[in-house]
Amino acid sequence: MKTEHTPRTEAAEGTGPGRPDTPDPLTDPEGPDRGRARRLDLIAAAAGILLVTAAILIGHAIQNRNGTLRAQWPPLLASWDPHLGPGTPAALAMAVLVVAYGPPLAARLPWRGLLAAAWAGSTAWVFSMALIDGWHRGVERRLTTKHEYLRVIDRFDDIPATLRDFTNHIVIGEPGNWPAHVAGHPPGATLTFVWLDRIGLGGGAWAAVWCVVVGSSAVLAALVTVRVLAGERLARRAAPFLILAPAAVWAGVSADGYFAAVAAWSVALLALAATRRVRFPAAAAVAGGLLFGWTCYLSYGLGLMAAVLLMVLVLARTARPVVPFLLGALVVPAAFTLAGFNWWTAYHLLVERYYQGAGGIRPYAYWVWANLACAVLASGLAAVAGVRRSASYAPGAVRELRTGAGGVRRTGNGAPHAPAQRLALLVLAALVALLAADLSGMSKAETERIWQPFLLWLLPAAALLPARTARYWLVASVVPALLINHLLWTGW
Repeated sequence: MKTEHTPRTEAAEGTGPGRPDTPDPLTDPEGPDRGRARRLDLIAAAAGILLVTAAILIGHAIQNRNGTLRAQWPPLLASWDPHLGPGTPAALAMAVLVVAYGPPLAARLPWRGLLAAAWAGSTAWVFSMALIDGWHRGVERRLTTKHEYLRVIDRFDDIPATLRDFTNHIVIGEPGNWPAHVAGHPPGATLTFVWLDRIGLGGGAWAAVWCVVVGSSAVLAALVTVRVLAGERLARRAAPFLILAPAAVWAGVSADGYFAAVAAWSVALLALAATRRVRFPAAAAVAGGLLFGWTCYLSYGLGLMAAVLLMVLVLARTARPVVPFLLGALVVPAAFTLAGFNWWTAYHLLVERYYQGAGGIRPYAYWVWANLACAVLASGLAAVAGVRRSASYAPGAVRELRTGAGGVRRTGNGAPHAPAQRLALLVLAALVALLAADLSGMSKAETERIWQPFLLWLLPAAALLPARTARYWLVASVVPALLINHLLWTGW
């Protein structure tokens, strides 16, 4: 990545936590609109709370009546289990430190130092949340239960033969049908853990470390993407919210955090290529395509990340990286197809398997909106208010794009809200992907875990909130996450 002059920090410019009465020209309107915007933020957060409350009350009524939700503590896949653990002090300390010092440090650290701190902070946050359930229950055995990938490692002794035979074991009733998560994903997910085992990193502990450490790098990918598309100031503001993501409750430990990171780096590499912020843009585009191809062989639903990738190209106002990106994206599908695995056949068999199990019992009429309550819990109230601001920026952002004034390269055009508008469109693209997954009916319950690759891109929306309120919004997002992890047993 090319090194660039770091812009003045918010404190130096007279905005942010150091100047509580100064309007922020980047995201905070002046005059009556300023107060109205803040009221709408609070209304959006209140609406999120009401949605979650309704999902809890209605969900418990349905589950107690007939058990069709297949979730003991709806809308979350969890059970009531108040507890403390060795991770409790660490999680509380992380929360206090990031809330107290995160916003000013994010504004002042050198960019590379911020990236290093963000990765380390995210990793520590996820591990501490997992350790609330203890090392054995919370980390070591999470990926070794009957539904998980590690239960079938020994069946991949001959990888080519297993790939050719993979689709024959997806549907329930076939001899030796795969466990739920193996059947529910393309074989790339399971192969990751097979290859870890082959290099001597077998077992649940190493699998958990892989998912957490690699998964936490998604924060870096999001920061890099926001920086090149919407400016460094917004990326810095987003950093504390990405580090203290409420989704850490489910990222530690699940493979979906790893999936989120692979998808996120695909987006980041395309953004770097499209804005030509790397020395070899074509190579970055090919690498991004490779990761997107791998993403599609980790989870069937992550093809929807194409909405975010397309928005990257729209914001960069270029199609230059498309050809190298597509060439890279074809490599993984070609390799799996030549090995004998048919993605489309497997997907259709998965749909059949899905409706053989809980997916065929869980009522769509409840989960189509209760899933969104899960998204509120996993992304946090700050993201909810940020998405509200994103929607308010959308009309102006579209007008800017139409006139050519909103391109990434034209940041000196005198439009103070242009960076915020570009971030808003990126966030809304992720929201479109999430809503498409929701409406598909293939995500009934467990979306607090499954949707992590989409939820990641909602978190930077918190950067659109006034900088002086960052600490309050961090508290509003992190406290529910801590309560969930201490009061419920989530199984992830």
